Amino acid sequence: MTSKKANGQAKPAQRVIKKYPNRRLYDTDTSTYITLAEVKQLVLDAEPFVVRDAKTNEDLTRSILLQIILEEEAGGAPMFSEAALANIIRFYGHAMQGFMGSYLEKNVQAFTDMQAQLAEQTKNFTPEMWMQFMNMPNPMTGGMGMFEKMQEQMQKNTEQMLGAFGIKK
Repeated sequence: MTSKKANGQAKPAQRVIKKYPNRRLYDTDTSTYITLAEVKQLVLDAEPFVVRDAKTNEDLTRSILLQIILEEEAGGAPMFSEAALANIIRFYGHAMQGFMGSYLEKNVQAFTDMQAQLAEQTKNFTPEMWMQFMNMPNPMTGGMGMFEKMQEQMQKNTEQMLGAFGIKK
């Protein structure tokens, strides 16, 4: 499947980025070298791409995505606590390793879907409306703000799942 560029030439459906032995990344779509920050922007823009070793053609996409996560985690505002990272590490080699990956993927997707729906419903909110919305008591949340309740529920679900497999927080 191809789409059209502005100049009328066919563009591949999936962007190919080649990684050279000198660790440089070459975007075959734009015929330029790009940085890891630019690859991150492709992710943020939901641009389909694959990173391939320039010599062997091996798929390095996962490795590059993990490198981006590592840089983000080291950047001062980490998403994962040490306890969360330790728990993830404990699942490697565990009989439930495949289940954990699927569990995380489904929960991240559910969170992403909810975030998109919320963004659509609140796109015309003012900052004051956001503050009121975030702190609004709700019978379903027991008076907590929506995000606080969601975070608490996800934490309980994860602790229950980990506990069921003998892994403590």
